[in-house]
Amino acid sequence: MKGEVKKVVLAYSGGLDTSIILRWLQDTYQCEVVTFTADLGQGEELEPARKKAEMLGIKKENIFIDDLREEFVRDFVFPMFRANALYEGVYLLGTSIARPLISKRQIEIANQVGADAVAHGATGKGNDQVRFELGYYALKPEIKVIAPWRLWDLNSRTKLLEYAEKHQIPIAKDKRGEAPYSTDANLLHISYEGKALEDPWVEPDEDMFTRSVSPEKAPDTPTYVEIEFEKGNAVAIDGQRLSPAALLTKLNELGGANGIGRLDLVENRFVGMKSRGVYETPGGSVLIVAHRAIESITLDRGAAHLKDELMPRYAELIYNGFWWSPEREMIQTMIDKASEMVNGTVRLKLYKGNVTVVGRKSPNSLYRLDYVTFEEDSVYNQRDAEGFIKLNALRLRLAKMARG
Repeated sequence: MKGEVKKVVLAYSGGLDTSIILRWLQDTYQCEVVTFTADLGQGEELEPARKKAEMLGIKKENIFIDDLREEFVRDFVFPMFRANALYEGVYLLGTSIARPLISKRQIEIANQVGADAVAHGATGKGNDQVRFELGYYALKPEIKVIAPWRLWDLNSRTKLLEYAEKHQIPIAKDKRGEAPYSTDANLLHISYEGKALEDPWVEPDEDMFTRSVSPEKAPDTPTYVEIEFEKGNAVAIDGQRLSPAALLTKLNELGGANGIGRLDLVENRFVGMKSRGVYETPGGSVLIVAHRAIESITLDRGAAHLKDELMPRYAELIYNGFWWSPEREMIQTMIDKASEMVNGTVRLKLYKGNVTVVGRKSPNSLYRLDYVTFEEDSVYNQRDAEGFIKLNALRLRLAKMARG
């Protein structure tokens, strides 16, 4: 493979697997390696990734560590939440929505440094390989993609550890044994998969969770919170305007403290198999309830129902890695048009794992008390309903008469 690649940009976490990939790229292709580490709010110190890359021979000018938290929430999470996207009815797509941003930044760096290839650490069994590579090809069609897990023979944890020891790659002590699960984290969520979770009958251990208390241990007093929206985006909490990343961080704190946002799911991967994942998405779980509540008084019935019809398709596109596809962009245009009047404030009660809407108001509200009141009114003639019902019943009556 020597000579096939001149310079490659590697999505690099600083962990064991991507450190092994870094060295493997150097050995296999004898090419220049550029590392890219994204701060998406995963809650980890990223400077150790820089030091480890330097230790593995990467030049300082070839190490990129970028704070992408605001861009992540503003340009990826919020557009998705304007659509109320849920994969298979429940999953808030925390891993899926991070991949198009990582792909985008990798390609930008490749263009900047003149790299002819990009590489990632996703395995050949999962969804992420598809998401990364669809992004690469959509943004730079001629780019070369290196996916080591589909190429090398380091197909077991034992072989990986042996390779690391041979090449003096530091191994964290807890990596020498079998890790109970693998995780992926960003500002929207954290996921847990594999090992102890592979049996879908077995309940996760409580000490696994890092972003939420259990509902049983949540406070006995509810927390009330008000979220303000402009054009479908959350912009303030309890009257305090916050940036997108700061707002989601605050909602994570509020939701996690009240035991909100846990999900145990057996999902259908794009590559064909079912997998069991456990997720914590405290802030997102609060936000989607609030967003649907403000839409309930600001969206026309037809627009709201059409959005709900399209949502599963939109969510599937994101899950499968088609963020940069023309069909996702078409649906997004419609969603954003529908969001123009989604303004106002929602009041929520957070209590022991539950998010309850207890109030909503909007300057653009379509809710009219003078029309819906059970008291006497002067704007609605109840006799009009008789003709409305008979016209809608006509086809049903004719069908019954035809059947005899």
